[in-house]
Amino acid sequence: MPRLTDARKELRRTQIAEAAVRCFSRNGLERTSIADITAESGLSAGSIYAHYRNKADLVRVAAREVLAKRADVLGEYAAADAPPSPDELLSRLIAAIDPAEARVGVQTWAEATTDPAVRTIVIDMTDRMRAMLHDCITAWLVKVEHHEPPQAREHAAPIAHRVMALYQAELLYTALRTPTEEAPS
Repeated sequence: MPRLTDARKELRRTQIAEAAVRCFSRNGLERTSIADITAESGLSAGSIYAHYRNKADLVRVAAREVLAKRADVLGEYAAADAPPSPDELLSRLIAAIDPAEARVGVQTWAEATTDPAVRTIVIDMTDRMRAMLHDCITAWLVKVEHHEPPQAREHAAPIAHRVMALYQAELLYTALRTPTEEAPS
C-alpha cells in the first residue's frame, strides 16, 4: 500500500474532521458513532483510526476547528486599516455563524464541563477569541476614533466583554433553532 504524503494526510484528517462535525451537528456528540463518521466521510474505519485514536480525539479536533475559525476572522479584522466598530464587528460575526458549527460549538461547551481535555481547548480558544476581540476594538478606538493607545486598551475591555457575550448568546440561539427555522424565508 502506498504511503500518504504529509499533505495528503492533512487532507484526509480534514475530510474526517469535517465529516465528524456534520455528524455531531446532526446527531449530537454522544449519539454519533465512528460508524456514522465512516459513512459520512466515505472512508473505512481503519482509515479513521489511522488518523484519530478514538471518538474523543475527534471531538477535541472538531472543537478546536470550530472555535479556531472564529478566532481567525477576528485576527483579520484587528489587522485591517480601519477595523470595524463594535456593532459592525458583532454583526459580521453573527452573519458568519454556520448553524451546524454553532450546534457543535454549544455541544462542545457542554462537553467541556466533564472532559478536561475539551475544557482546556474551549478555555484556550475562548481566551484567544476574547483577546482578539479586545485587540480589534482597541485598534478601532485608536485608528478610527483616535484614542490614545493606553486609554483605548482600557476602554476596549468592557466593550469586548459585551461583544463576546452577545456573540455567544447568538451562537446558542442559532444552535437551538430547528432545521426548518434555518431555511431562508
